[in-house]
Amino acid sequence: MKSILAPVLLGLMASAGCTPSAEQPKAAASETTAARHPVSGLAIIPVTLTIDGKTHEIAAEYAGSPQERARGLMFRTELGADEGMIFDFTTTDSQPSRQGFWMKNTVIPLDIIFVKVDGTIDSIGANAEPYSLESVRSTGPVMYVLELAGGRAAELGLEPGDSVSFTAPAG
Repeated sequence: MKSILAPVLLGLMASAGCTPSAEQPKAAASETTAARHPVSGLAIIPVTLTIDGKTHEIAAEYAGSPQERARGLMFRTELGADEGMIFDFTTTDSQPSRQGFWMKNTVIPLDIIFVKVDGTIDSIGANAEPYSLESVRSTGPVMYVLELAGGRAAELGLEPGDSVSFTAPAG
């Protein structure tokens, strides 16, 4: 994501008459507006998966509102290997709870990864069937759900007990 975002930001800065400065603090550079997904319009944030002590980063669309979570990845026809969507229930729920996801209007198979409040993976619904109305449920109470392309969790070796971390976008 960073390799795509940097040229876009530099192009925008140049068209606005701004030039990056070597004296600019690194913190100021990271305060730029989050990139938005061209289909959903959701902010794209880095999500770090820690698997057996090794990290893997994906670019995830951030779904924090009930409306964003309800739409999810419905009607999408593709999802890259290092792309996904993170559903954040802390924005509306104060306590973790069991979550269930269905695949209504979802065209592609997905891995549905249920994440506890501390960031550890509770359970994984692997290769959820497109269009299925059957609920794929977490084993225990969770606060986050990460969706990846079907089969990707297995490719990465992602299992319950591994961890997922991210920082929600401001606003």
